[in-house]
Amino acid sequence: MKNGAVQQIHYRTCNLCEAMCGIEITLAANQIVAIRGDKDDPLSKGHICPKAVALQDIYNDPNRLKKPQRRTDAGWEEISWEEAFDEVVEKFTSIQEEYGANALGVYLGNPNVHNTGSMLYVTQLNRALGSKNRFSATSVDQLPHHLASLFMFGHQLLFPVPDIDRTDFFLVLGANPLASNGSMMTAPGMENRLKALRKRGGRFVLIDPRKTESAALADDHLFIRPGTDVLFLLAFVNVLFAEGLVKPGRLEEFTDGIDALKAAVADYTPAEVADVTGISAKQIKQLAKEFARAESAVCYGRMGVSTQAFGALCQWLIYSINILTGNLDAPGGAMFANPAIDLVKLTAGRGQRGSFAKRHSRVRNLPSNGGEFPAAAMAEEILTPGEGQIKAMLTIAGNPVLSTPNGGQLDKALESLEYMVAIDIYINETTRHANIILPPASGLENDHYDLVFHLLAVRNTAKYSPALFEPEPGCKRDWEIFRELYQRLRSRRKRKSSLGARFQEWLSWLPPHRVLDIGLRSGPHGNWDGKKFSGLSLRKLKKHPHGVDLGPLTPCLPKRLFTRSKRIELAPEIYLNDLPRVKQLLTDKSTTTEDRPLLLIGRRHVRSNNSWMHNSARLVKGKNRCTVMIHPEDAAKLKIEDQATVTVASAVGEVQLPAEVTDGIMPGVVSIPHGWGHGRKGVVQDVAAAHPGVSVNDLTDHRLIDELSGNAAVNGVPVSVSTVAAGRKKPAKAASMDA
Repeated sequence: MKNGAVQQIHYRTCNLCEAMCGIEITLAANQIVAIRGDKDDPLSKGHICPKAVALQDIYNDPNRLKKPQRRTDAGWEEISWEEAFDEVVEKFTSIQEEYGANALGVYLGNPNVHNTGSMLYVTQLNRALGSKNRFSATSVDQLPHHLASLFMFGHQLLFPVPDIDRTDFFLVLGANPLASNGSMMTAPGMENRLKALRKRGGRFVLIDPRKTESAALADDHLFIRPGTDVLFLLAFVNVLFAEGLVKPGRLEEFTDGIDALKAAVADYTPAEVADVTGISAKQIKQLAKEFARAESAVCYGRMGVSTQAFGALCQWLIYSINILTGNLDAPGGAMFANPAIDLVKLTAGRGQRGSFAKRHSRVRNLPSNGGEFPAAAMAEEILTPGEGQIKAMLTIAGNPVLSTPNGGQLDKALESLEYMVAIDIYINETTRHANIILPPASGLENDHYDLVFHLLAVRNTAKYSPALFEPEPGCKRDWEIFRELYQRLRSRRKRKSSLGARFQEWLSWLPPHRVLDIGLRSGPHGNWDGKKFSGLSLRKLKKHPHGVDLGPLTPCLPKRLFTRSKRIELAPEIYLNDLPRVKQLLTDKSTTTEDRPLLLIGRRHVRSNNSWMHNSARLVKGKNRCTVMIHPEDAAKLKIEDQATVTVASAVGEVQLPAEVTDGIMPGVVSIPHGWGHGRKGVVQDVAAAHPGVSVNDLTDHRLIDELSGNAAVNGVPVSVSTVAAGRKKPAKAASMDA
């Protein structure tokens, strides 16, 4: 009891990161009393991290916007929804009529994939807007995963997931699962899962330039020079062929390209790559042999290998290692989820090969993927005059000034726009440039079902979370905002409707729960026999507030393949043609360590995921986490003391922040966390402003990309570090990564 009020218990899924943790929320007098882990959730089993507890901070945040805002010379003013919608539609329409449909740019932040309403309705809004200049956080994150799934399995959402609970050997590159609870791998309670792995006699090996929180649980941790993972992986595959360890098992019956891959890796021996990577030939050979001989094994790579100059090749090689050793689509290996709402099947036409490089960006000729251009091209598309120049922007649940490369350039670009609209709950570093902000209700005021992360889960489950609170009077949920804009734009433009467009328009009139019910009933657990329905539906799911356990991951190939041949394509030409670029890395052997620039990498913390979480006092409390980690050898050479304020400079900018001298990072490497930098003028986030930090993306370079995929290379950026009093010299750009 609290003040005599009767307590109520509400069960739901936390939607703040990929882990899908089940939570138990205690209410009294319509106030949150406590948030705990739900012990009966079949996936998370009671695990919870500090982010979930902060859900109440977002709901109660005095800085959270609840009504439309318009920027004026005198500051922000509240306006009605009707006035806001009228102005937005009028401005977008007039700008596109004057300059063309592509004069409007759209950016989607990653919170969209954590939001049911956005996932169901934002595609319709994009159709109505009619612009090809679309961007998202995908291309500063996981685009190489999409590409590997697309070209090897035929669908960009068909992701192989580590079967962590049954594997005997877990090889991890560039990931920190203890901080992320899995990324592109939904696995809440990762610490318990890794301890269970070791308890049953399994091995966990981590390869990373930093001794992360996950390294403390690893059997072995090996430092690797940032940006050279591709060489390690090529040598690993080389050993598999050289030592007769290629045993794909049943996969061989439907796999093409094994001989082509063997020829492609022939020159990349462990001895050839050891000096550049920092991992000895002996260690590479031993790891490959142990992995191949384990009863079950899985290789997994994440941000450290995705967001670098060879990210696409890295993910292709990681998938290939699992295939060559027979550890794809097998218990304990990399397996495919069977979610209750199967987005892979539902998007089969749009998710296939033609979705890559269908178009190219205007300024730098970068490839599109899934209808989006790389986010690294966004600022130049705004700043470069000419036909197709972006004149207006719509940002949805994103803060690209802090989250995309060369944020300082994007900051200036947004300032130059003729018009900008943001759908967001805060006035942040990006939305402060908007003319109109349309704020949706918070997560606790929305029903929730994870449409995306069940595709990435290490176990098949399903769970529906009804809204905890009704939105305040006058507030709108995100899907209501999208639907209103969609219908007004469709009515205004009166475009000829295709069958697909008419279907989308019909869906726009349905509330989210109706669409979810259709998805569940038509999914793999729907069980419709043509006469009677006896399977999973939304009504049945509501009867299980903790969620439904649908069982472990099970083999599904070749039936689930979407390639034209219905076979795994192990050596797509797109990857083989990109391999000559890797040869440039080997020339680093003639360069001494002393001559190399320091290389910048990011880092993840369990209490941080997106920049807006820094407006929660409980998530930013404690010692300052926004520091630059530097090895004692480098610090001594540069005469830098622990906690001294230093300048970190790159080819595009510089920042000043405290140094953290630690042997937890590889010599020659420095690390700054992502998402900080709240000191810009005009931001209305009181807690964040009191803990501003600096933005690592004021140092990352929009010109440094993975040339194959267009994904941003925000890891391995050349930088210099100096004391504030000393002179500063920006390092030369790395030619091998320059686009």
